[in-house]
Amino acid sequence: MVEILSIAIAVTLITSVFICLKWRNSRCMGQTPLSLVAFSAILFTSGLDVGLIMFPLVEFPVYAAEEAYSFTNPLAIEFGFWGFLVWAFYFLTTFYFCIVEPKVGLFQLRPIRWINNLIVIATCAFTAFLFLSYAPNYINGITPLQKYSLVGFIILMAVWSSTEIRYLKILSLASSGLFLLLNIVMLLASGASINEYLGTLSNIAGYFENIHRFVSPISDYHGWYLFWWFAWSIMIGQFVARFVGGLKVWQLMAALLVIPSIAIALWFATLYYYFANGIPVNGVLNAAMVIVGVIFVINSLDSLIRLYTDNLALGVDRVGRGKYVLGNWLLIASLVLLYQFTLFEIEWVGLIVIGLYLVIYILLFKGRRELAERFSIEQKAI
Repeated sequence: MVEILSIAIAVTLITSVFICLKWRNSRCMGQTPLSLVAFSAILFTSGLDVGLIMFPLVEFPVYAAEEAYSFTNPLAIEFGFWGFLVWAFYFLTTFYFCIVEPKVGLFQLRPIRWINNLIVIATCAFTAFLFLSYAPNYINGITPLQKYSLVGFIILMAVWSSTEIRYLKILSLASSGLFLLLNIVMLLASGASINEYLGTLSNIAGYFENIHRFVSPISDYHGWYLFWWFAWSIMIGQFVARFVGGLKVWQLMAALLVIPSIAIALWFATLYYYFANGIPVNGVLNAAMVIVGVIFVINSLDSLIRLYTDNLALGVDRVGRGKYVLGNWLLIASLVLLYQFTLFEIEWVGLIVIGLYLVIYILLFKGRRELAERFSIEQKAI
């Protein structure tokens, strides 16, 4: 699987660079265009989940101790797992659903449409399962009943939020603001001076100095992360493409690679200061992290639920709000239990997504002349 994953990453990155160079000035316009601020908030909160908030403090000690990560510092490793280069996956799929899919309609083909929706549903459930699995690490003393009840509540809130786009937009903007506020509060509580914080932040340079190491799995755990990114890539691109507000292709790539990475870098640097200086995170600070993390999970789930219900034409207008909420809650909750009590793994979903990439590449290659003509006509019109 490592070889398949490495080849898939290389092809994805090369394709992204090729697109950015060849169609750099093409305009990307979604069905519901939003401002750059609103678009960035939806991208950030839909494309990430509670792991962004909670994982680093658990993972920093691992990266500091294991030989596989010894080529740079733990902050650079953590950033490499979450930031910059991996967002090229989202750029490629966002570009595809903004520019290519409306012309070719490959995701309207029955086999691709059903595989795509099954991937979305499976990954949606995995996001909730991940929170279920790690909840004891986030919330000390939580009982099994409380854990399952909290996950059930999160799924319910996500389904409700997905009933209207305005709820998605409001929740995304609010959670982005809360994330920024949490970072500021955590930084002030740490007692770090500006120079100390900037010194900590400078450790991220270790990622860019070793960026070539991150284009293939550094370890099995890194491979798990990359499969996770692949599993998310098609559906996140499909969802956020709706909200692109006329950015040129090169601007879209810059926005996707840079804007989320800045927020990720600032947050990880704050947490790394706590780790490096042995400062405990407990009490009110831990509670605040859990609350923001829960909101991020809701954000992630609601965008995915909205996506697959739209794709399957099973929205509120068709089935009614009550059936919509109950049906989707039961579906996701049942799949979370399936993850809990079976050997089903997210790597399997990642492999299916890579296979779907391959099918799309083959179909596009076969129709490349027609597609090139359409791009040419569009460019002349612009």
